Amino acid sequence: MDVLIRADYDQMSKTAAGMIADLVRKKPDCVLGLATGGTPIGTYQELIRLHREEGLDFSNVRTFNLDEYLGIGRDLSKPYPLDQSYARFMYEELFRNIGIPLENTSVPDGLANDPEAFCDEYEKAICEAGGVDLQLLGIGGDGHWAFNEPGSSLASRTRIEVLTQQTLDDNYELFYKGAGFSREDMPHFAITMGIGTILGARSLIMLANGKRKADVVAAALEGPVTSRVTASAIQLHAGKATVILDEDAASGLNDVDFYKHTEKIKAML
Repeated sequence: MDVLIRADYDQMSKTAAGMIADLVRKKPDCVLGLATGGTPIGTYQELIRLHREEGLDFSNVRTFNLDEYLGIGRDLSKPYPLDQSYARFMYEELFRNIGIPLENTSVPDGLANDPEAFCDEYEKAICEAGGVDLQLLGIGGDGHWAFNEPGSSLASRTRIEVLTQQTLDDNYELFYKGAGFSREDMPHFAITMGIGTILGARSLIMLANGKRKADVVAAALEGPVTSRVTASAIQLHAGKATVILDEDAASGLNDVDFYKHTEKIKAML
């Protein structure tokens, strides 16, 4: 696991986007796993810039998103009004701006008639695509990945999950409050890739920024591997796992000097 520490959110985002762009250039038909939330927006903005100004080509890229609320969702091939689905978020923040064919994008269907059957189909679709080459991740305030709430099995696959009160509170502030929705409007269930599904990706990039994430980042990276902090499963990843932090998010780590030294030495190889 590589831990890269950057001065601020902007540098963190550009580092992550650069790694994604390198993969897209080397493997134009790569499979990306994508995340929603405030943390990856800067990364997506940099990918949009690279597409527009440097010709980064996403026309053959395939994407799978981590999660979606159960009970909402949209057909991205059709116009739709403002809603709080993660499908809308991805369309607005990334897909419509990088020239990717919408049929190459996959977001869990929160309106599926049979959500449990859909979860099995989503797993199958990832396998049929050849697996995820690079999975982008954030980390929740309680240490969760996607909607894998504390207590989720570290071997779990795509499934329906009940959301904790902390997740509801965090997402209300991020997605609902500013759009004029009440707390009662929020879904209490979601479809999410499981921890086992995420660990199946050939490489991982986990992002975190800000002081409020410092303690949970330290727990995930330097604490025990535990289902209480599902992001701690990054310690189990068998491929290439990279954590990119700003200085504030890294401030709770014990081994900051070692991480910086390691990056410097590897850059010399």
